[in-house]
Amino acid sequence: MTTTDISQNNQAFLEKVQAKAGLSDLYEARDLAEVVFRTMRDLMTTEASDRVASELHQESQPTKEKALQNEISELWKDTNPIVSWLSRVRPPLSFDDQTFIRRIEQEGSVPRGISGETVTAAVFAATKTELSQERVQEITSFLPGKIQQIWQQA
Repeated sequence: MTTTDISQNNQAFLEKVQAKAGLSDLYEARDLAEVVFRTMRDLMTTEASDRVASELHQESQPTKEKALQNEISELWKDTNPIVSWLSRVRPPLSFDDQTFIRRIEQEGSVPRGISGETVTAAVFAATKTELSQERVQEITSFLPGKIQQIWQQA
């Protein structure tokens, strides 16, 4: 994908993630956003996760390419039906900030030279602009230690 294939609208969610994290393309931004979102959802109650999804209901990237047409709320939802179902019936998980970052780096295959913290901060910054202050505060309450600080600073 070349930059001419990407909308010049700097407000698009995936472009924000790509730019802030220094990623090579929107597909990488999309994949990493999904991993950050999955990790966030694992810490949250189902009800809180549903409230976030309802506020993220808008197109993430206007394009003819099907792979990028997902709404931001679609990025928030888990694409694996079994994992999605399990996350709705189990209580929130509890893990520390190091585990959060390790999951981003390992599950997301973060590119060499970019840290999991950088990717997390980029996704957080793009996400916070899409949410009400009430949702931002609610998410804060679920995040552990340093991850909470990254969220607040994003």
